[in-house]
Amino acid sequence: MLESAKIMRRQSEIRSQLSELVGKETTDDETRQIDTLDAEYRANETKYRGALIVEASERDAASAELENRSADEWQGLIDNFELRQVVANLDTGAAISGQTAEVVTEMRAQGSFQGQPIPWGALERRAGETTSATTPDPTRTMPLVDRLFPTSVAAQLGASLVQVGQGSLEYPVSTASTVASWQTDEVTDLPDPVPFTTADAKLSPDFALGVRMKITRKALKQSGEGLESAIRRDMNGAMQMELDRSLILGSGAAGEPLGIIPGAATYGINVNNLGAAATWAAFRTEVLAFMVGNAASGPGSVRALIRPEVWDRMDGSYITGTAVTEFELMRKAMLGVIMTTNALEAPAGGETTAVLATSAGGLPPIHIGAWGGIDLIRDPYTDAASGQLRLTAIATMDQTVARGAQLRIVEGIQ
Repeated sequence: MLESAKIMRRQSEIRSQLSELVGKETTDDETRQIDTLDAEYRANETKYRGALIVEASERDAASAELENRSADEWQGLIDNFELRQVVANLDTGAAISGQTAEVVTEMRAQGSFQGQPIPWGALERRAGETTSATTPDPTRTMPLVDRLFPTSVAAQLGASLVQVGQGSLEYPVSTASTVASWQTDEVTDLPDPVPFTTADAKLSPDFALGVRMKITRKALKQSGEGLESAIRRDMNGAMQMELDRSLILGSGAAGEPLGIIPGAATYGINVNNLGAAATWAAFRTEVLAFMVGNAASGPGSVRALIRPEVWDRMDGSYITGTAVTEFELMRKAMLGVIMTTNALEAPAGGETTAVLATSAGGLPPIHIGAWGGIDLIRDPYTDAASGQLRLTAIATMDQTVARGAQLRIVEGIQ
């Protein structure tokens, strides 16, 4: 029992005794007993307040421990999530059990899914996943060989992934703020105040990114547990590739979110047409513009996204009289140089484009919103005649640029 509860019980007993003593004529002994009970009652009041303070501190500590433990336990469940159980459930109706069932139940309690829900963490690549050695097969089946996907650039460019439970999410960004000025003399008022205004960068559940795949009977029978890791990596690679592309090149139409380059005017991003070969001096000019606009403290806080063709040209161009290339100067000075064949369009007419980004004041330049998890749905009819399993994975996503001053586009790179 809590100490405060014990004290409260004793206080109740004292009040009961005092009411009996006060309601009748008292002797000297009873008077002394009243004084003793009164003193004990007042002392208990002090003890009660102290017990409440101690117990409140203990409750806060226990609450923090419970929150951390809950997060750790949830991550543990995600780490042990078995995608093959979900696939088997959709294919043959096999029951989902263990920690996978706990994750599915929890996600259904917090969101709406037509098929089986999959947490985003389940698509992570896990080490040590191979084909089961206990499968009775005279031919040794090695781990599945994955398809080739381009490396993800969203995280490298500084974009943040925001998990949204439901509804929309807004990031208020200040556009005008306080202006300091000197009083011209001791009797003159300070200048008029400047309104503090903000613009909202909004994430809304308006876009759905989907992956469709067919799993043949041979793959289901042959691959065993290796099928789980293969599906995870394939879905992860396909969705990652399309997210990267739409992040930079999304048209804002036909179900796509608006990307950085097509939405430069909407997001307030500066676009500079170089009209020449790429050099460190050209990129340095863009870094200088970041610094002048207080978006970066130096080249060490700026990232650049370029095509491999730009790297090839810059790495083959040497500074006069030295063995140092233009690319070496750029790579040493900047926070990172990211190369992509997916997020930027291939050179057209001998020209290509680059994107520069910086995180100002800890604010990422781009926000990617993900609502809930991935909804995995089975189509039981389309491929039923051949015994294949057709799956559709749908994720609700959106993206936005919080502050256009943290991004710059360089086009016309020859």
